[in-house]
Order: sequence, then structure tokens, then C-alpha cells
Amino acid sequence: MRRVNLDKIQSGAILAKTVMTLEGRVLLASGMKLTEEYKRKLKANGITEIYIEDEISKNLHVPEVVHEEIISEAKRKIKLMMNNPSIKTSIDGFQVMKIVEKIITDILLNKDIVANLSDIRSVDDYTFSHSVNVCILSLIIGIGFGYSGDKLRELGVGSILHDIGKVMISQEILKKPVQLSSKEFEEIKKHTIYGYELLKKTKGITMMASHISLGHHERLDGSGYPYQLRGNDIHKAARIVAVSDVYDALTTDRVYRKKLMPHEVIDYITSLASYHFDQEVVDVFIRYIAYYPVGTGVILNTGEKGIVKKYNKKYPTRPVVRVVMDAEGKMLSKHKEVDLSNELKYRIVEIWDI
Repeated sequence: MRRVNLDKIQSGAILAKTVMTLEGRVLLASGMKLTEEYKRKLKANGITEIYIEDEISKNLHVPEVVHEEIISEAKRKIKLMMNNPSIKTSIDGFQVMKIVEKIITDILLNKDIVANLSDIRSVDDYTFSHSVNVCILSLIIGIGFGYSGDKLRELGVGSILHDIGKVMISQEILKKPVQLSSKEFEEIKKHTIYGYELLKKTKGITMMASHISLGHHERLDGSGYPYQLRGNDIHKAARIVAVSDVYDALTTDRVYRKKLMPHEVIDYITSLASYHFDQEVVDVFIRYIAYYPVGTGVILNTGEKGIVKKYNKKYPTRPVVRVVMDAEGKMLSKHKEVDLSNELKYRIVEIWDI
């Protein structure tokens, strides 16, 4: 199976993954044939991408660092919590800890942890999906640093609640589809302080979570906010979440801009290591993130085209590619597989927007 933009899918394509709302309602079940009516239904629910099963992606397995049902449950619970009017005065820290512990347990069951986040999210549910994905990414980085036990759980709680201060910001500003005014952006910046104040008085939540909320937009060179902190004055956990936050935000479609490809965002984050982002955090991050996620269409230097079949952790830019089209643009009757880590004459030169 492979992930495809809804606008590029022809009617008759076979759905490879069930698409559900955050409330647990099935929109379309796996195995169904896509029709124009179904496409309109998905778009009406803010879904812009789905997984399909076709000849070029047959038997292709997209790995899950956390099982889909656990991600969905976490997003549902975070949504319920953040939509509860009482959230502005109190948070159920123990409930959040339960959510985080489930995610940690599932991540640790993986023998070879590689983040290839594959959830299909609605544009309208960005806030809740973002919170859970930032949590997963931050936990993976934490595990890479050797965190365990309470320290890992505290990182998970802080990262899943990193944007909690936004409950104090007007929805009109948060969902504005065009560029914010300078006054509106100053108000957005305050979510870090609002979150810090809310979390530090919440039972069952440690100060690490408060520091994450306060510091995840600070940058090593002092160019961040709210206090323009520098270097080690920024809590280490906040420096971890800063990387996860930027990665997930930039690889997600928003109402005001299109998402970037994972490799583009990784290159961007890497270019700002030691300036905006902690170099150690970035070094760990790039060991555990899929530079070219499984199912990505790629063009090789030979002109041949294919899709990524398997991630290569030791050589992130050189995955195993299933070649499906020759240099003349003719589909191959029999696909061939090329391990770019062994076949050095091959390299990826461009993304193939299939």
C-alpha cells in the first residue's frame, strides 16, 4: 500500500486502510473501491490523503511505530480533554499519564524503532493529531538518549501537552487561514506562558512538562520566544520537543500552506542545528526518522522510477527501492528491487509525485 493525495486518485482505487473520524466513526472501510461520491465525503470531513493498494505498492508494508488504534484513542482522549471548558482551569494529569504510558509501551515493543508516522488526519483535527505525533516523536528521541521510567513518562506528558496554552487563545486567531497581524502573533506567542502557568499547578504533572510548554519555541541563538533564552538556559526536554514540533508541523497540510516532504524538513532542521536546534537532539532525531518513508515515490539518477520499500537505518538517504518504471517511462512487467546502500551507482535525485 501507499499514501496518496486524494486529488490524484482515480475512481476505482482500492482503499488499503480504514478511514475513521476522531470520534471513532468509520468514514470508509478498508477494501472499498473509491468513487467520486466517497472522495467528496472524505473531503467534506477534512481528509486530504488516504492509503491505497495498487499494483506498484502490492504487498508493501508501511511500518507502524505505534499501532493505529492506540494513536486514534490518544487523539480522541486529547480532543475530549481540550474541548472540555474546565481545561482552562484544571487538567486531569493522571488521565494524560495513562495515555502516554500506552504510547510508550507500544513504542518499546518495536525491535527497530523508526518513525514513519502513517496516521491519516483531518485538517480540522490538526491540534489533536499534532499533540499526539509530537509526543511520539519526542519519546523516540528520549529513548535515543537513553531515557526510561519516570523521565520518559514526564517527557511524554510534557510533549503531548506542549501546546495546551492554546486553549486560552481565541479560535478566530488560531484558525485564521491567512497571515496573522503582528498583534495577533504576539497573542499566539503567549500560549507558551499560558501553558506553563496551567501545567505547573496541575496535580500529577511535574515541572518538566511546564518547562516544555514554556520553552518549545525558544531557539539556541536567542531568536525564539517568549523570553529569547539561549543554549543551556532552555530546558533539554523543551529542546527535544522543539525539533519534534517543527518536524510534525512542516510535514502536515495546513489551511494556509502545503506540507513539505519528510526529507525536506529533515534537511531544514539539520541546517539549523546549533543555531535554532540542539545539535545532539538533531543527531538522535535523524537516526530514528524515515528520511524517505516507505511508499514514497522516487526518481533515480538513471531516470528509473519506483517507490521506497524499506528504510535503511544506517544509510537514511539510501533505502531499498522497488523500481516499477524504466527510464523511458514504461511500466515494468516485473518490478526489480534495488538496495541503494549496496548499489552505489544508484541514488535518489527527486521525489516522484505518482
